[in-house]
Amino acid sequence: MFTTSKFENLTLNLKFSFMKKFVLLSTLLALLASCGSKDRGELVGVKGKKWHPEKPYGMELVPGGAFIMGKSDDDLAGVNDAPTKTVTVRAFYMDETEITNSEYRQFVNWVRDSIIRTKLAILADEEGKTPTDGGIGEFAFKDADTTNMTVYEKYMLDNYSGLGETGYEGRKLNNDIDLIFDTADYPDELYTEVMDTMYLPAEESYNGQRTWDVRKFKFQYQYMDIKEAAKYRELSRSDVIIKEEIEVYPDTTVWIRDFSYSYNEPMHNDYFWHDAYGEYPVVGVNWKQAKAFCQWRTLNKNAYQKSRKRQFVNSFRLPSEAEWEYAARGGLQGATFPWGGPYTKNDRACFMANFKPLRGDYAADQALYTVEAKSFEPNDFNLYNMAGNVSEWVHSSYDPSSYEYSSTFNPTVNDEENERKVVRGGSWKDVAYFLQVSSRDYEYADSARSYIGFRTVQDYMGTEITKNAKN
Repeated sequence: MFTTSKFENLTLNLKFSFMKKFVLLSTLLALLASCGSKDRGELVGVKGKKWHPEKPYGMELVPGGAFIMGKSDDDLAGVNDAPTKTVTVRAFYMDETEITNSEYRQFVNWVRDSIIRTKLAILADEEGKTPTDGGIGEFAFKDADTTNMTVYEKYMLDNYSGLGETGYEGRKLNNDIDLIFDTADYPDELYTEVMDTMYLPAEESYNGQRTWDVRKFKFQYQYMDIKEAAKYRELSRSDVIIKEEIEVYPDTTVWIRDFSYSYNEPMHNDYFWHDAYGEYPVVGVNWKQAKAFCQWRTLNKNAYQKSRKRQFVNSFRLPSEAEWEYAARGGLQGATFPWGGPYTKNDRACFMANFKPLRGDYAADQALYTVEAKSFEPNDFNLYNMAGNVSEWVHSSYDPSSYEYSSTFNPTVNDEENERKVVRGGSWKDVAYFLQVSSRDYEYADSARSYIGFRTVQDYMGTEITKNAKN
């Protein structure tokens, strides 16, 4: 049995031994680290961050590969615009469903709120209001208070403030405070003045309720025309920057215009905004609005990445025609439909998609109009409704002979002067022919329909498909 003094001495010896080992280990690690940080004159490359692919939320990884594109069956319609050819596409992510009303409303609300915040900030600036004043001052530009600005932010404000068409480009909005939509809670008259400009005039109120002036929901963005830059190397960067301004609110009148002598007023009134249809595919969106959505989705995601000091992700975009058909086939070669075929029913006599069966018996497939985006069975890439429900915009322009001259490697044909854009997959109002994975159709880029929606894709960076990329 140890005495108290012996026990204390043992404890001290153990602590001293542990400290010696810890110091020795720390010194060794520091030495190794210092040796590893020196390139010793060798070509070791730039040490960057390790890239870990991350599957975007709501998307599925479509591994790249080769397939036979075009009609594998007789072209019963006699269009002859899809001769077979072997093509190869690279790996990409694709939305597992069509973009839903709820998802598109997120885009519309973001545009609306950004416009409101911009108007509030400009008026606060003109009136000399700051956050310390309360009221509209709470929505002033973040640089209204210069006390907490970084050196860089101060430099940018001093040297670039007042540039651009409005004089407010580059100034940061204050997104930290929530907008107020209840009229009873408006903080002051200036705030009320701004909000009043976003609604239809009072004399146009319906049933005593004022509604948003959705014509003001415009999304501004810019992109670089790389193809134009590749053709003319002497062009400057500013020569190939394309600026766009797009009204983003869907055209809900398509439910009336698309079908004469047909009662579809309830769909016009409720389909886009009511929560009952939140998980249904958005319609009434033209090709240009679909492209604007892709730009916003990229902007929104990379703003989050920047706030977390993470690397930016690849742009979201519309799929090419080849990518869409490759994804729709789900790895099946020569199949007629995403589930194989050649029939539209399974072995239990149930229809495999939402379309127009039996010469107009729309309800035979258990759906009158559209159905929820995650309905019926997905194909082997886990993608839902690649046939039926709504047709889908793709990035390609429609040319009956494009298969003859397009590349066999990542083929795409998009002529900016050709307003006929390809739609694929067939819809709830189409016969089975248009559900075939090889059937081609088109609509004009500025046209919206009650049976056309879209889904987006994102390029997979790298060539090796890692396990992390699927999670």
